Amino acid sequence: MTAPDQNRPTTLSDGVVDWLTNGTRDERFIDNIFAEMCIRLQQAGIPLKRSTMHVRIQHPQWLGAAFMWLDGMREAKISRVDFDVLERSEFIGSPVSEMLDGASELRENLEGDPSLGRRHAVYDEMRAKGLTDYVAWPLHHTLGKRHLVTFATDRPGGFDDVHLVALKNLLPVLALVSEIRIKNRLARTLLETYVGSHAGELILAGATRRGTGTTVRAAIMICDLRDFTKISDNWPRDDVIDLLNDYFDAMSEPIARHGGEILKFIGDGLLAIFPLSEPGACANLLRAVTEARQAMAALNERNNGTGRAPLNYGIGVHVGDVMYGNIGSSSRLDFTVIGPAVNMASRLEALTKQLGRPVLLSRAFAELVEREFELEHVGKYEVRGFSDPIELFAFHG
Repeated sequence: MTAPDQNRPTTLSDGVVDWLTNGTRDERFIDNIFAEMCIRLQQAGIPLKRSTMHVRIQHPQWLGAAFMWLDGMREAKISRVDFDVLERSEFIGSPVSEMLDGASELRENLEGDPSLGRRHAVYDEMRAKGLTDYVAWPLHHTLGKRHLVTFATDRPGGFDDVHLVALKNLLPVLALVSEIRIKNRLARTLLETYVGSHAGELILAGATRRGTGTTVRAAIMICDLRDFTKISDNWPRDDVIDLLNDYFDAMSEPIARHGGEILKFIGDGLLAIFPLSEPGACANLLRAVTEARQAMAALNERNNGTGRAPLNYGIGVHVGDVMYGNIGSSSRLDFTVIGPAVNMASRLEALTKQLGRPVLLSRAFAELVEREFELEHVGKYEVRGFSDPIELFAFHG
C-alpha cells in the first residue's frame, strides 16, 4: 500500500476529509452524512449554498435517488427518481444525463449571459435564486458505476481555484463513504423485496444458520388464484405476467398497509402472517382482506372492459404457533414459517372453492374477531390431514 503523501498541499477541506474518513463510522445513512459534510464545508470557508448528490440504486420501483442540501438546512431533502425519468425533459440535457454519458466535469458560469451557456431548466432555477457558479463531478464507485455530486455558490465571481481544489479533494473519500452506505441500503432493500422487512432485519442481524428460528404466534393468511393453469395455457406470456402483477398488487398492498408480512409468492399464491405481538393483528388481517377484495373487484371491472374474464381467488385464514426461521439445503435457504397452523390455513384456502366462499376462517381465528366483524357460520367440515372436523366461518368483507 502506498503511504500518504506527506508533501500534499493542505486545502480548506482537509478537516472535512478527515471527518469523512474517521468520524462517520457510526452513521448509517448517507443523506445525514451528506448534509453534515456540506455544513462543515461552509464552516471551513467554502462559500457553498447548494449541493446535490445523485445515485442509481437497485430497487423494484425506483431508478435512483437524489439528495439536495441548501444553505441553512440541517438535513438533506431526499427525492426518489422513477424509471420513466430518462424520457422526461427534467433529465434530458441535464447535468445528470451529461455526467452519466461520460463527462468528467461540468462547470457553468451562472453570472454570464444565459444564451451562451448550457440550456436546461435547472440552470435557470439556480440563476433565479442568485447562484453564480456551478460545478459537477462524477463519483466513481467500484466496477465502473458512476454517480454524481454537484456544488453551487452565490459568491460574486463564483468559486475560486482554492475552493475548487478543496471540493475536488473530497471526491475519493466521499465516493468510498457513499458506496458503503448505498450497498448497505441495497442489501436491506433486496432483502425487504424478496423476503419481507421483518425477515430481512433478522437476516441482517445474523439469523442465517440453517435450522435456527423462533416460535411465533401469528394469524396466517394464504391466498390462491383460481384457474391460473387454464389462464397461463391460453393467454400470451406478457398478459399472464401483467395479470399476476396486478393481482399481487391488489392483494399485497393492503396486507403491507395493515402490518402484515408477505413471506413468499408461490406461483399464483401468497403466504402472509400477522404476528400477534402487534395489537389488533387479527382485526388488521380482516381489514386487509376487505381492502384486497375491493381492489380485486376494481381490477375485475377494469379487465372486463378489455374482454378479460374476472379473476377468482380463495383465502384461508387461521391462527396459531408457527416456527419462523431458516429452512433449506446447506447452500440455499428460505426464511419462512412452517407448522400445523400453516397447513390448516392452506387446507382452508383449498376448501373455499368447494364451499363457494372466497374467504374462510377457522374457529380459532373467528373467536378473536367475532365481536368486531360480521361472520357467517358455515359449519364443520373434514379437513385433510386433521383428525377432527373443523368449524368454519366465512367473511364477506
